[in-house]
Amino acid sequence: MKQEIIKSITDFIFVEDVPQKSDIVLIPGGSDPRLGEKAAELWHDGLAPLVFVSGGVSVKTGKFPGPKSKTDIYSGVYSTDCEFLTDVLIKNGVVPSAILGEDKSGYTKQNALYTRAALNELQIYPKTAIVVCKAFHARRCQMCYQLAFPDARLYIVTFAGFEIAHDNWFKSEYGITRVMGELSRCGQQFTQEWIDELQK
Repeated sequence: MKQEIIKSITDFIFVEDVPQKSDIVLIPGGSDPRLGEKAAELWHDGLAPLVFVSGGVSVKTGKFPGPKSKTDIYSGVYSTDCEFLTDVLIKNGVVPSAILGEDKSGYTKQNALYTRAALNELQIYPKTAIVVCKAFHARRCQMCYQLAFPDARLYIVTFAGFEIAHDNWFKSEYGITRVMGELSRCGQQFTQEWIDELQK
């Protein structure tokens, strides 16, 4: 029974697509440089001409926490996720003219909605998009960005953030805490959204 429950949770949380040629790469906020590195790789592979970086400061601390790793490479003084990840993209060869961003959002749902608002202002309306995120963050990213871009085909591309992956999350206290937290947030952040829809 326990293994069946683990499989059900794993299948729900750890979404992963094979990336396809798209209009844009979207990055939700974060301080892991692999977000920008993976996006740069996709851009160099010709999978999208633009990269949009989202993210302001932490809603918990009110500031950017600093890079999670590779501080010898990404050694700037960064005030927002957007500023940090833009530097990562540039240091990995993405030309500045291909980089767009917003630096006001504080959590995933805002990342998605503020990205959509900013692209609308630029009159950019993607029909296809690649979303780069941590593996355990994949389902919530998919839900939030699909909410913001209901008519777009999204491809979710991930890496094992905090070394948490589909095959090991249930083997450590930290992995269980992060994944079950995501499971909870997937419900909490959409409950009111769906109730509001019923009342329209």
